[in-house]
Amino acid sequence: MQKLEQLFNLSPAEPQEPLTQDTQELFAAEQQQLANAKDLIDRIDQALPQVHDLDSADKELDELSDMAKEKFEDLMNLGMNVEARFSGQILQTAGVLLGHAITAKQAKIDKKLKTIDLQLKKLRLDQASAKNADTKLDPIDGQAVVLDRNALLKQILDSKKNSL
Repeated sequence: MQKLEQLFNLSPAEPQEPLTQDTQELFAAEQQQLANAKDLIDRIDQALPQVHDLDSADKELDELSDMAKEKFEDLMNLGMNVEARFSGQILQTAGVLLGHAITAKQAKIDKKLKTIDLQLKKLRLDQASAKNADTKLDPIDGQAVVLDRNALLKQILDSKKNSL
């Protein structure tokens, strides 16, 4: 360290002080934030109506994915045990089945994300409508006059002349 300071003609570096904050305090603060986030998630789940039949659709997609994976393995074993001229089409079909398994899992994830997105949009809409209900504005009575541009400019210039 001193060689670098001499080489670059720098002033000596001050030793750094160890962290004075207790790790227990940091851990407790992190746990409190985690508990707050969990409470918020629980309140959101309670406030939003639950969508029905999500579990049955998830089970069906899982079954399709599992079946496609099983058949993929069967076709891979078959493709490795037949003549080379026949194995190409079998292995290609196995790849298609694996793609279907991936698509089923991806559809399941997309459906869950869309449901969460819709729930969050509903919560935001409910909050906005509650806020609007609290700050309901009364209509203001007034008068209006229709003017063209030139008449408006003339009024502005006259008001400036009168103020001087």
